Amino acid sequence: MGFSIKLAPGVRVRASSRGIRTSLGPRAARVHVGGGRTGFSAGVGPVGFYTSLGGGGRGRSRSGGRGNSAAGYQRQLAAQQRQAAQAQRAEEAQHLAQAFLRILDLHRVDFSAATRPVAPEPAAPDRASIYQHYEQHALAGVGFFERTKRAQAKQRAAQWTDAEVQRQWTTLLEQKAGWQQYLDQRWQQLCSNDPDVVLETLEEAFEDNEAPSAAVGVTGDEVSLVVLVPTVEQVVPERMPTTTQAGNLSLRKLSQRDRAAYYKQFVCGQVLVTLREAFAVAPAIGSARVAVLRQDGPNSYGRPQVSCLLATEIHRASLDGVRWAEADAAAIVNDTSSELLLNPRARTGELLPLNLAGESAIRELINAVDLAELTER
Repeated sequence: MGFSIKLAPGVRVRASSRGIRTSLGPRAARVHVGGGRTGFSAGVGPVGFYTSLGGGGRGRSRSGGRGNSAAGYQRQLAAQQRQAAQAQRAEEAQHLAQAFLRILDLHRVDFSAATRPVAPEPAAPDRASIYQHYEQHALAGVGFFERTKRAQAKQRAAQWTDAEVQRQWTTLLEQKAGWQQYLDQRWQQLCSNDPDVVLETLEEAFEDNEAPSAAVGVTGDEVSLVVLVPTVEQVVPERMPTTTQAGNLSLRKLSQRDRAAYYKQFVCGQVLVTLREAFAVAPAIGSARVAVLRQDGPNSYGRPQVSCLLATEIHRASLDGVRWAEADAAAIVNDTSSELLLNPRARTGELLPLNLAGESAIRELINAVDLAELTER
């Protein structure tokens, strides 16, 4: 009697009266070690092949009896299971570490400042195809052996081609000039903070953001922004990879306070990355008011519900000199905000919804947002 255990894809351990034997790799190319000679097998469909790769256990002593042999099987099997569990734990730790690093690095994304757009140079007309067209037309009715007439016809085709290439090139340059005039007009409107142009520019810039964001108004050189974030359960893992005093890998469960601190870093990181992108693509915007909303699920009418976790006003100039590679997101938001509203729970630091009873400006900002459209992004 024996049994078989699959520890991972392509890794299987078999126990039988001959000992513990491990198979590694897919069926098409599999190596077998332990419990006899090392072997190699290959097979596709119903056809299989096996060959021995080296010495096995012919010289082993048979002393010790079945009791010792069974205990050896159990030890080998337990060792295999421990190795598989450690590999799985290491892979999980790597994924967790990446999740925490992503939270801490959100605000460090840099954006190139917008510059005056330049219309691209048009592609030159295809002279060869134009000449081929005119040559075919010019040679129509001219015999193959009428060399003089053929030469004259090709000369006419070349002249027609030159004229057509020049005509097409002039048209293309006129189209480029028209496109450049449109781009210059848009650039001038963007640099003078025309509300429609600024809002269209920001909408296009925010389309691929991780956290749905929207620009909802422009007054002078100030823009009003809304950022929609998920809940802490959707963002911050429950466990963090660490090591014990003995140097062994451990997945420590985060305390509520630690988890709230990472969530605050995530929220502030989303504020800063949205601001940095807005200031980059809209060069004349001098400040931004930002409201961070959290998705709280649908209400009894099926409409999306949100709560406001943070509201701030940050001026472009206040970001000059920030050490993005060193400072964390929460510290930057705290240091650069001219106004900042937060409602952390005293014991845990958890971000609680703001009381907007006396904050009419924030309520108006939230009411100006199409929440259904924002939550679908």
